[in-house]
Amino acid sequence: MEVILKEDVSKLGSRGDVVKVAEGYGRNFLLPKKLAIEATPANRAVIEQMRASAVRRLARDKGDAEALGKQLVGVELLFVRKSGEREQLFGSVTSADIARELEHKGLNIDRRKIQLDEPLKAVGEFQVPVKLHKDVIVPVKVTIQKEASTEPAEPAAAEEESGAEA
Repeated sequence: MEVILKEDVSKLGSRGDVVKVAEGYGRNFLLPKKLAIEATPANRAVIEQMRASAVRRLARDKGDAEALGKQLVGVELLFVRKSGEREQLFGSVTSADIARELEHKGLNIDRRKIQLDEPLKAVGEFQVPVKLHKDVIVPVKVTIQKEASTEPAEPAAAEEESGAEA
């Protein structure tokens, strides 16, 4: 059976491709989930129109991503976290944390676009890639610092007492 893909399907093809698939796979999976349509002459004409609109949409999306990428260039994020003896964090910095911090800076970026293989669990500087579009990837500098220890308890207690008298 020949079908025309309406969406990208992993290990099969991308949107607009005409592919040959097994009858059962096409009828029971691709067609009901609206991932593909049958490859009839009428549908081929419809797909050509879809391709043209997809090309225009991709160009617009890429332009938007490049504009957002220009805003992201040079952005540095600072996280202060508690850490142990060997600069290992108690907890981690995740893509959700990075997205939240970017939002505080006025950049609304979905956390799924932040290409973080695993959460950051150590103190230091990291370059985290943000994939805004398949062709636009911008690195963001993430710095994780060790939280200042509060061992000298006497000065803190003295400040509290002076604040209570005033």
